[in-house]
Amino acid sequence: MGGRSRVLKAAGLTLAGALVLGIAAAGWIYWHLNDNITSVDINSALGDDRPARPTPEPSASASASAVPTGALNILVLGSDSRSGAQNRKLGGGDSEGARSDTAMVVHLDAGRTAATVVSIPRDTLVTRPSCPLPGGKSTSEAHQAMFNSAYAVGGPVCAVKTAEALTGVRMDHYIEIDFSGFAKLVDELGGVTVTVEEDIDDDKSHLHLDAGTHHLDGKQALGLARTRYGIAGGSDLARIGLQQQLVKALLTQISATDLLTDPGALYRVADAVTGGLTTDTGLDSLGELIGLGRSLGGLTADKVRTLTMPVVPAPSDRNRVIADQPEARELWKSLR
Repeated sequence: MGGRSRVLKAAGLTLAGALVLGIAAAGWIYWHLNDNITSVDINSALGDDRPARPTPEPSASASASAVPTGALNILVLGSDSRSGAQNRKLGGGDSEGARSDTAMVVHLDAGRTAATVVSIPRDTLVTRPSCPLPGGKSTSEAHQAMFNSAYAVGGPVCAVKTAEALTGVRMDHYIEIDFSGFAKLVDELGGVTVTVEEDIDDDKSHLHLDAGTHHLDGKQALGLARTRYGIAGGSDLARIGLQQQLVKALLTQISATDLLTDPGALYRVADAVTGGLTTDTGLDSLGELIGLGRSLGGLTADKVRTLTMPVVPAPSDRNRVIADQPEARELWKSLR
């Protein structure tokens, strides 16, 4: 009896030890993924000088524990602003040069089973508002400024303020992903499949593809998102079309990858996503990002509409564009 008791005690201690180690490992993973995320307190920086939030419609099924289903607008930027060997290897900038060459307003419909993604050309000339800077200073208002200059002079806060001034749409959240984070995400998902209609031969983005369907790894997908001079016309508008195709390809690949049955793959994808991410403080924790992800469970690639803000060549510079009114104004109005 004494021997059996000792065996049971040893088994109990082993089980308890394994449980403690499991909890510790889970805690470390949660802390690590949380710590990966960089955040910016955009709401505090901008205060009340912003477009009004729409009044949410009451939901009969709403509850404190329910997954959020209200309409949402998110400014998503692709950035080469982060320093680091991996970003430099992929063609990213260093701490001296911050740029955002990809800008999309993602509008999630009420219910979050459909979405509209509107690209803003980086070459759009806008009135860039005065933006607050850390330390109490502000940038100067600038007329006929390129849209992507807002990020360069004032970071995420100025990017959001300029987007809101251009669109009249309140940005509920801000998400920025850097070069290496995007490439790692694509790799951890097993790549993405896209079809290009013409040969791409672009030494600047390090991408060389024949016309047709290709399964791209992370570096190639990043090259496709950045390519401009290797496609007809070498225009930013042509590049936007490729970026929008990539958005749908990513959604398709995510839907086809059953991450819930492979904890290792789920962790690697989460690590890739959070490691290259900057958000507003409303999305700066793993729990908040998971909540957003859960609310998009019914969103599939075929329910995502991709558009580009209507533009025309700028009278002052034919290599730049301006918003085409009233079409642009009506588009943004439909997303408020």
